[in-house]
Amino acid sequence: MSLDNVPRHSGGCQCGAVRFHLTGALGDASVCHCRMCQKAAGNFYLPLVSVRHAKLEWTRGAPKRFQSSSEVWRGFCADCGTPLTFEAPDGVALAIGAFDDPEAIAPKIQWGTEAKLPYVDAIPALPGQDTMADVSSATYLTRLVSFQHPDHDTDDWPPAGQGGGAA
Repeated sequence: MSLDNVPRHSGGCQCGAVRFHLTGALGDASVCHCRMCQKAAGNFYLPLVSVRHAKLEWTRGAPKRFQSSSEVWRGFCADCGTPLTFEAPDGVALAIGAFDDPEAIAPKIQWGTEAKLPYVDAIPALPGQDTMADVSSATYLTRLVSFQHPDHDTDDWPPAGQGGGAA
């Protein structure tokens, strides 16, 4: 929330080539299990939040778009492939994981449950480990340097001499 009590959010892709700002209230947050969303996310489902009542501004770059059906366009970063938008006749939704503060956007409903993968509900019961618990079999983790854009706006990206996407 800003000093004027108007909600503000920002986010972008993994490489930093595409960034956005939103001013105004977010709409409903959901996860969609439909097969199109699974393929667009390359994942079990796609968490989305409606931004139809907020002002969406692309502040660095813009998504490349793919028409996934007769009614829907999908926006993504052309450099790193991060899924960003679901654009339908009734408005735009953004991928929750693309926000700088995704933990503040909790889904309230699931859509497309007819295509829900049968093991998705059992995932929380699987054993869990920190990333570094795998160092014994993945020693590269001790040398790993992230080139991912940080979860805040930057004037320039990537820093000089660092890999990653175009600024």
